[in-house]
Amino acid sequence: MTRFKLVALGGTFDIIHRGHLELLRNGFSISSRVIIGLTSDELARKKGKKPNHDYSKRYKMLDDTIKENFPNSKYEISKLDSDFGPAVLEKEVEALIVSEETSSKGGELNRLRAERNSPPVEVIIVPMALAKDGTRISTTRIKKSEIDADGNILS
Repeated sequence: MTRFKLVALGGTFDIIHRGHLELLRNGFSISSRVIIGLTSDELARKKGKKPNHDYSKRYKMLDDTIKENFPNSKYEISKLDSDFGPAVLEKEVEALIVSEETSSKGGELNRLRAERNSPPVEVIIVPMALAKDGTRISTTRIKKSEIDADGNILS
């Protein structure tokens, strides 16, 4: 029996790494359905990110990753043109899965939901996945060839 009927999480998912898998694992373990907001190319640029892959490629990589690692899961990938997308619009969303890095988004989301007379969501904070050196795994570190997607040190 899952805790929630519908949860939301989001990200750019440019280079899918162990941290992303932990977010997804958490979502699928506590909910029967997950909405995954995938940052649009425009929003990524607005946030100062320079993804290696465009939206359609990131969508395919994310979809393939979910099918491979979480078979038989019910999910929907939704294009994010703003920080929250469906998490604000869908009254049925009961929880938001965030990393420690993005934990402040929960309060902001609940304020926006209140403006729309939607019930607040529970904010589930997933600890950052750590590399072998004890610091967090991130796409930035992977792009700099400091670590691989599993957090192994490269040099």
